[in-house]
Amino acid sequence: MLATIDSSTLFGVDGSPVQVEVHISDGLPGFTVVGLPDTTCREARDRVRSALLSVGQSWPNRRVTVNLAPSTVRKAGSGLDLAMAVGVLVANQVIQPEQVASVGFLGELGLDGSIRPVAGALPLIDAVVADTVVVPTDSVVVARLVGRHRVRPAHNLRDVVAALTGEAPWPSTPVIVEPPAAPNPPDLADVRGQPMARLALEVAAAGGHHLLMVGPPGAGKTMLASRLPGLLPDLDHAEAMEATRIHSAAGQQLPTRGLIDKPPFRSPHHGASPVALVGGGTAWMRPGEISLAAHGVLFLDELGEFSPVALDSLRQPLEDGVIRLSRARAAVTFPARFLLVAAMNPCPCGEAGRPGGCDCSDATRMRYRRRLSGPLLDRFDLRIEVLAPAVAQLMGTEPGESSASVFERVAQVRALSAERGVVVNSRISADQLDDVAPLTHDARRLLIDVLDDGRLSGRGLHRVRCVSRTLADLQGHEGPILEQHISLALGLRVRPAAFQRALVR
Repeated sequence: MLATIDSSTLFGVDGSPVQVEVHISDGLPGFTVVGLPDTTCREARDRVRSALLSVGQSWPNRRVTVNLAPSTVRKAGSGLDLAMAVGVLVANQVIQPEQVASVGFLGELGLDGSIRPVAGALPLIDAVVADTVVVPTDSVVVARLVGRHRVRPAHNLRDVVAALTGEAPWPSTPVIVEPPAAPNPPDLADVRGQPMARLALEVAAAGGHHLLMVGPPGAGKTMLASRLPGLLPDLDHAEAMEATRIHSAAGQQLPTRGLIDKPPFRSPHHGASPVALVGGGTAWMRPGEISLAAHGVLFLDELGEFSPVALDSLRQPLEDGVIRLSRARAAVTFPARFLLVAAMNPCPCGEAGRPGGCDCSDATRMRYRRRLSGPLLDRFDLRIEVLAPAVAQLMGTEPGESSASVFERVAQVRALSAERGVVVNSRISADQLDDVAPLTHDARRLLIDVLDDGRLSGRGLHRVRCVSRTLADLQGHEGPILEQHISLALGLRVRPAAFQRALVR
C-alpha cells in the first residue's frame, strides 16, 4: 500500500515542501530511502523502526520504500523522521489515509519514540503546505509565529498515533511562562570623555553607518561598541521574522516567546574562518555570523587579527545586503543587512597611539596594516581614532549623556529617514541624493576640492553625503546640506592618525 505525508526540508534559511511517499510491498524485508537524502536522512530507517517498536507498533516484515519527493531537491536533517513513521503506519493500515489528509509532520524521533525539535523549525513549518502541522511540543511557540497552520503539539509517537486514530485527544498546548525582564543593556553614561567617539556611535546608530575605531588597548573601543545596541530601536515585524528565521535555521537558541524583536549583536572571535562568517560549508548550507547579525550589529573586535581572506569576504555583503553562495550542487542566498562596527589597535603591540611607545618593526607594522584592504576600509563610513581619556575624565564623577537621551535622537532621525522612503540614511541611493541631501554652494565647493586632491573616492563621496544628511538630521537641520555638515562628515572619515604614526615611525 502507498501513503503520502506532507513535510519539508531545510535549505539555507528557507524551507522546501517535501512529500514523503511510503510504499510497502512483497519482497525481501528492508527499508530503503530514496530522493537525494543526506546521511542523516538515510539513518532515519533505524530511528523510525526503533521508535515504532518502542511505542508498541509492529514493524512490517516486508519491503518498505520511502521516496522523498521532489527527487531533484537534496534533503538534509532529521526533521522528516516523524513523517516517515506516520507514513509507515498509514501504509501498514494502522492509520487510515483520511486521518492524515492535509496534515503535515515535522520532528526527529528518538529510539524511545520521543519527538524532538529540529533546527530551522520556523522556515520548515512555513514551508509545510498542509493546513494542520504536528510538531514537537518545544516548537509550538515558533510554529504559531507563522500564523497560518492549526498547530498540534506531540510529546512522542504514541501521542500522535492515539490522536490520529481517535483514541485520545491531542496533547494540550504548553503554557508559556513569562520570562524575567531582560537586563538593561550597558549605558552610554558609563563612558568617560570620548566626545568624538560618542558622536560617531550616535551617527552610526542614527544612520546605519559602518564604524571603525582605531586606538591603543584600554582606550574604550569595546566599551563603546557594547553600548551600541542600547541606541537602536526594536525591530519591526518583518525584520523580526527574518532575524528569527535566520537564527532558527542556524540552530540558535530563540527567546521564550519565539520572536527576536531586539537587534542582534554578534561578536565572533578573530580566529573565525571565512565560512564561519559568510556561511555555507556543508550540504546544510548554514548561515554564518554575517547573516546572524542581520538587522543588528556585527562587532569585529581586534580587526587586525582576522585573516585578510575573512575580512575581504565582508565586501560584497556590505554593498548588496545579501550573501550569494554557489556550490557545485546548489546555490543559496542569505540575508546580510547589518551594521558593521570594528575595533583594532594601530599596530600589533598597540602602542603606536602613544608617542614613543611602539616597539614593532617597520615590516611588522606594514604587515599588520595590510590585513585591512583599501576597498574594505573605503566601506567604513566613519573612521575615528579613539585615544585613552584624560585622568581627570576617568576620575571625574560627572556621568556622560545616557543611552536613553541618545536613543530619542536616534529614533527621530530614523523616523525622518522613513518619511523619505529609506530605512536609514546609509541606504540612500545615488539617484536620491540630490533630492534627499542637496548641497549648498559652499558644501559643493568643499567636496570638489577634496575630490581634486584625491582624498575621496566615488564611493566615499556618496558615503560622505549620506553621513552629512545624518549629521544635519541630528542637528534638526532640514534644508540643504551645509559646509559644516560636510566638513564634520569628512572629519569622521579620515584615516586615523594612529595609522599614520604606525606607518611612518
